[in-house]
Amino acid sequence: MDPNESLVVCEVDEDLVKKLKEFRFRKETNNAAIVMKIDKDKQLVILEEEHEICELSLAPGTFIVYSYKYQHDDGRVSYPLCFIFSSPVGCRPEQMMMYAGSKNKLVHTVQLSKVFEIRNTEDLTEEWLREKLRLFG
Repeated sequence: MDPNESLVVCEVDEDLVKKLKEFRFRKETNNAAIVMKIDKDKQLVILEEEHEICELSLAPGTFIVYSYKYQHDDGRVSYPLCFIFSSPVGCRPEQMMMYAGSKNKLVHTVQLSKVFEIRNTEDLTEEWLREKLRLFG
């Protein structure tokens, strides 16, 4: 049995899945993000906004898929697709579990491997992300 079966796990909006798959293969080399949130009434992960960004930011209770121009220590450049999640602050345990279970479903559906959770959204900086990405080599 799938461990997520006992949780309320939100489905991922089909248009969002398509958009995320297109985003994975984007040709642009700038930093860009797709920000998602949970529609609690529909129990669905939906698109909140999509944009090119210069500075990282994340609202509590949102998910972000971030295409980041990463310069490795040896000079190589790659464009990892990073999934960053911030737990909603001060909400009921059921809601926290819905976000956690939905995060797992989203990561699995879109096949993301660089998954990071951050508690304090103010800690989300480019330096923080570079530190996390160094662990992947």
